[in-house]
Amino acid sequence: MCTYLCADSGGIQYCMDNRELAKVFRDIARLLEYKGENKFKTRAYDNASRIIKDYSEELSVIVDRGGDLKEIAGIGEAIELKIRELLSAGRLEFFERLKAEIPEGTLELMDIPGIGPKTAARLAATNGITSVEDLERALTESGADGISGIRASTAERALLAIRARRNRSD
Repeated sequence: MCTYLCADSGGIQYCMDNRELAKVFRDIARLLEYKGENKFKTRAYDNASRIIKDYSEELSVIVDRGGDLKEIAGIGEAIELKIRELLSAGRLEFFERLKAEIPEGTLELMDIPGIGPKTAARLAATNGITSVEDLERALTESGADGISGIRASTAERALLAIRARRNRSD
């Protein structure tokens, strides 16, 4: 998470823009779906992510001036408290606990096109694949048709995305 300390803030200690806040809530939704949690709870976090990302004013500015985030359609008390925790502490305990419950690398794996929470869970359960590196190794060794729980077209697209990502970072 990319945060930086605000130079002169009152109640806000960490400046996170709406894009950064939205990513946390999107990741929470994906983790909840991965774990098979209640779909309504998952959808609430996913909706909050979209609302935050598209909101015209930075939520940190609203909070800093003492505004009520619950006035934003789709932001309830639980989401508001989590936003405030993120802005004041730079981290969210609920999110940290969720991440600790799944294999490390799973969120990054879900960033690969075609690998959503359900596919990631299936790959982990049937093939022991819990990271981008695991997936790349399995695709390279077995080919697109050799991985249970993933279609050949998704496997091919995933391998291309992994290689493109590596080329960008090189």
